Amino acid sequence: MKSHAVKVDPRLENLLPGFTFSDAYRVVGARSDLNARQAARAIFNSPPAWVNALMALRNWIVGWFGLKAGTRSTATNEPSRVGIFPIVLESPQEILLGMDDHHLDFRLIVTLDSTSASTQTITVTSLVKTHNRLGRVYLTMILPFHRLLARTMLARASLSGV
Repeated sequence: MKSHAVKVDPRLENLLPGFTFSDAYRVVGARSDLNARQAARAIFNSPPAWVNALMALRNWIVGWFGLKAGTRSTATNEPSRVGIFPIVLESPQEILLGMDDHHLDFRLIVTLDSTSASTQTITVTSLVKTHNRLGRVYLTMILPFHRLLARTMLARASLSGV
C-alpha cells in the first residue's frame, strides 16, 4: 500500500516549538489492534538493506562534523528506543521519538487513528528545528532522502501487515 503526504496536524506543532521544517505521511494499515509503539517498531526497526547502507554513509559523514550518529540497538525491544530513535513520550495511540543536537532538534510522531473495526491510519510526522548554519545545510542535504525514506518505510510497514 502506498503512503501519501498529508498536512501536519496543528496539535502536534507544540511538540517542537519554533520548528523550521515539518512534513507528514499517512497510510491505511491492515490491522486495528496495534498500539503506537508496535506501529513505530514495524516502521523503524527493520529498514531495508539500502536504508542501512545510506545510514552508515550518513554516520560516517556526520562524524567528521562532530554530529551524533544514529546507533541502532541490538535489542529489538529495548524499552527506551524504537530503531535508532529515543522515545520521548508515549500513549497507546501516539509515540513521540526525538533527539536534540547542537545543529538541530527533531521529533518523529507516529499517530494511530481508527478508520473502521478492522483498519487504522498510521501517520508519521516529522518536525525539525535548526539552530545554526550547519543545521540548515544538513537539513537541505538530507531532505530528498528523508522524503524517500519516510514514504518507503511507512509503505513497507503497511505491506508487512501493519
